[in-house]
Amino acid sequence: MGEFLYLAIAIAVLLVAVVAGLVTSGVRRSRARLERGRQDRDAAAGTIAPERTAPERTAEPEVDTPDLDELAPEVRAPEVERPEGTAGRLVRLRQRLSRSQGTLGRGLLALLSRDRLDEDTWEEIEDTLLTADIGVGPTQELVERLRTRLRVEGAGAARAREVLREELLTLVDPAMDRGLAVNRADGRPAVVLMVGVNGTGKTTTVGKLARVLVAQDKQVVLGAADTFRAAAAEQLSTWGERVGVATVRGPEGSDPASVAFEAVRAGAEQEADVVLVDTAGRLQNKAGLMDELGKVKRVVEKQAPVTEVLLVLDATTGQNGMTQARVFSEVVDVTGIVLTKLDGSAKGGIVVAVQRALGVPVKLVGLGEGADDLAPFDPDAFVDALLGDS
Repeated sequence: MGEFLYLAIAIAVLLVAVVAGLVTSGVRRSRARLERGRQDRDAAAGTIAPERTAPERTAEPEVDTPDLDELAPEVRAPEVERPEGTAGRLVRLRQRLSRSQGTLGRGLLALLSRDRLDEDTWEEIEDTLLTADIGVGPTQELVERLRTRLRVEGAGAARAREVLREELLTLVDPAMDRGLAVNRADGRPAVVLMVGVNGTGKTTTVGKLARVLVAQDKQVVLGAADTFRAAAAEQLSTWGERVGVATVRGPEGSDPASVAFEAVRAGAEQEADVVLVDTAGRLQNKAGLMDELGKVKRVVEKQAPVTEVLLVLDATTGQNGMTQARVFSEVVDVTGIVLTKLDGSAKGGIVVAVQRALGVPVKLVGLGEGADDLAPFDPDAFVDALLGDS
């Protein structure tokens, strides 16, 4: 009985093991079928995931690393020009005056070289001089001296030319002091006021004069006291920047006397040799504006004496320029004349006329549009130009 019981238990255990194995095998087969089915579906849909492999390492492209200095914006100090010296300006003075003024001298020489100098000839000579804007007084004086000398010393082309040159030079008056008072003195800068009506090229002349002084190694400060014309201060600043000269300016419409005062103070602080003050272009029939010009001069002189008052005149305006000159001389003590556009006028006699009217010399002449086309007035060069000599 006992043996039969043990045998039954063993058979039961064996049956359980068989059944468990069959179940496990079935589960594995079912999982395999499910996996194959899923792969078939993915293949049909084109979504079979690729076999994972280690990513291929590729060499990184070479990148040029820019130099930081190259990326920074290039900053250059503004180039400062070196203006032309006096010698070169005088050469150009002779050449250009000869082209523009030679007509007067050649006309006079043609008349004086005639075989017979009768009254009609002398009248023609007088008319020629008056047309050149020399003025009535200087013309009569010159004609009288020419008549006397040629009658006594003899006529002839060569002699007439020599006498004419000497008398023209006397008329221009080479004895006048044409130097500029632009030297620092007593610890203060010289102060130059530039005056004149609109259209004479005054602001441009201030810029050109700054170049003349820089070429002489002067330390210069510019004062933009023409505050009523919007472009004047900017124009003057541009002139100054080109030669490394500072410009003192104020808001548009500000008090000109205040700007001039600040310019002189800046010149004193910087130990400059000279301060050039550009004033507004006054109309001679505007009494209020002319009074204001007098105010500018008075205010400036609280800091430093005004050493020069240069009146800028357009040589092409002829006798109208004479009217301007007289009015300005009544308001401020004009010390010298600057004639602009002299190369554009055949009426060079304005040099003589304005000197006689004001009793002050022509000190500078403008001979073109170039930055260095401003030159000291040279009486000998001027007279030679009148006679057609370059």
